[in-house]
Amino acid sequence: MRNLADKWPAAPDWTAAVLNKGGVSVRTLGGLNQLLVSGHLAAWSKGSGLAGEGVGAGAVASGDNYMVRIARDRILAVGERPFSIAAGWHEAGFAVSIVDAGLHVFEVEGPSLAGLVARGTTLDPDQTSRSASVLFAGVNVLFYRFGNPNRARLHVDRGFAPYLWEWLEQSAAL
Repeated sequence: MRNLADKWPAAPDWTAAVLNKGGVSVRTLGGLNQLLVSGHLAAWSKGSGLAGEGVGAGAVASGDNYMVRIARDRILAVGERPFSIAAGWHEAGFAVSIVDAGLHVFEVEGPSLAGLVARGTTLDPDQTSRSASVLFAGVNVLFYRFGNPNRARLHVDRGFAPYLWEWLEQSAAL
């Protein structure tokens, strides 16, 4: 059988990969704890201590622990430290799945962020939406700003991270 792996570029060393082009800087964020929560989100908030509905696309998240809205009954809880709530089904009506290894996180920062967002999606970079789930560069990502309007985070399925990195390399230079 032919080895088709030769046709694909090797994935970068994510611990050292940094891109500085066209007024944006891109790097990988490692070590974040990510929980996919589905079901009764009000019950999740009581059990986890995280209040609110989560941020949507273009909205600004902040803090050590925060939530990103995916759908009406689904959020991604993101934290710098492990969450105290257990994975699995909870009798209050929600399920928690650990997705740390499943989602790769890119942090994009710089004055040209709005232009990069405009190239990657049809989303108006100056508007927010209730859901952070958007089609970006042809793949589904969770997109939101973090800490300030010139810094964004993209959570993408780990298998698409090399593709998105290559797209960012090419698009940031435009």
